[in-house]
Amino acid sequence: MNLKATLAIAAGLALASAGAAATDLVIATVNNGHMIEMQKLGKHFEAANPDIKLKWVTLEEGVLRQRVTTDIATKGGQFDVMTIGMYETPIWGKKGWLNEIKPDATYDVDDLLPAMRGGLSVDGKLYAAPFYGESSMLMYRKDLTDKAGIKFEERPTWDQVRDAASKIHDPKAGVYGICLRGKPGWGDNMAFLTTMVNSFGGQWFDMAWKPQLESKPWHDAVTFYVDLLKKYGPPGSSANSFNEILALYNEGKCGMWIDATIAASFITDPKQSKVADKVAFAQGPYSVTQKGANWLWAWALAIPAGSKNTDAAQKFINWSTSKAYIQLVAKEKGWAAVPTGTRKSTYATPEFLKAARFAEAEKKAIDSANPNDSTLPKSPYVGVQFAAIPEFQAIGVAVGQQMSSALAGKSTVDAALKASQLAADREMKKGGYYK
Repeated sequence: MNLKATLAIAAGLALASAGAAATDLVIATVNNGHMIEMQKLGKHFEAANPDIKLKWVTLEEGVLRQRVTTDIATKGGQFDVMTIGMYETPIWGKKGWLNEIKPDATYDVDDLLPAMRGGLSVDGKLYAAPFYGESSMLMYRKDLTDKAGIKFEERPTWDQVRDAASKIHDPKAGVYGICLRGKPGWGDNMAFLTTMVNSFGGQWFDMAWKPQLESKPWHDAVTFYVDLLKKYGPPGSSANSFNEILALYNEGKCGMWIDATIAASFITDPKQSKVADKVAFAQGPYSVTQKGANWLWAWALAIPAGSKNTDAAQKFINWSTSKAYIQLVAKEKGWAAVPTGTRKSTYATPEFLKAARFAEAEKKAIDSANPNDSTLPKSPYVGVQFAAIPEFQAIGVAVGQQMSSALAGKSTVDAALKASQLAADREMKKGGYYK
């Protein structure tokens, strides 16, 4: 065999082995707009890292939670990168189920909003990097409040919100005073209701981990909520979640709405909303205290301890949660489409502030939420609108059903809270928190 042929074979073998060495990085994510965009832009990451091939597993939120929870608890190793939230991160980080996120020198970890960094850290170590973040705030029809002579403070009280709802409620004209979540679920009606209970001076558990569902703050908050929606809400509120209310709002049927800050980008979009030019924003209302009056959430990317491709996973997370990634989305889709709620630099960008008139209110809401200090009495748990303990999912679902039932008039507030206390007590005893 001549030298040329030998070299050609050697080159072919080298190429083959280089091809075989490419790492398949399996990423489990949720099927929402920002994540779909991340998949499309993944080609830029692959071009810069030809030795890494991205494999996507895209699932509905509920299915995603089940799949990643099962995989991580059994150390299945199916995924290299998981999309998880602020609920799972502190629990799994503490259990040693996640690898620490170690950003490279260009990442600028100090640019992450403190609330996001704090909510995704355990003992000062970052265990998931925020892809986009949100809080909750009051979104209202300024044309209606102006007409009624209502002027909201930056953070109004619940009494002021109720008074405003009574003045702008006009069902004959197809406008309801206020729209709020009523559909049962720990991340659904209970996300909203927990912030309300916090602001009335309540908490899920006291320092001995005893559930507090029959306490005065819970009773006051839930009674207020049920009365408010029965008088000034749309019919069938007990079945309404984010998407149902978004559709009502965009049709011009809600005078006010307190929900995720991410909603602001949809209700101010003239392609989706009939009232896009009439919307204004205020901070989440409060009653006794401003503590925990608005929630905090992030969809974040984490590396399960079972991954065999941690270096490639770190590289991908560095890329997809970086300042450069936000610039890339802005370049490809415009500043109104960038994932928000994660970095200080986004809110210091004039083009973003111009494209997103809700930006200032959104950032204020995120900055004011503290998952480590979200209740007036001292609490043993981390989380604003949830308690970051494994038992909370079951408790939140059970309580959510009771609250929805009270809203629908199928039970009284007292009966619903009593049943909720029993369900929570049972779960906490089962979890070994007390006897």
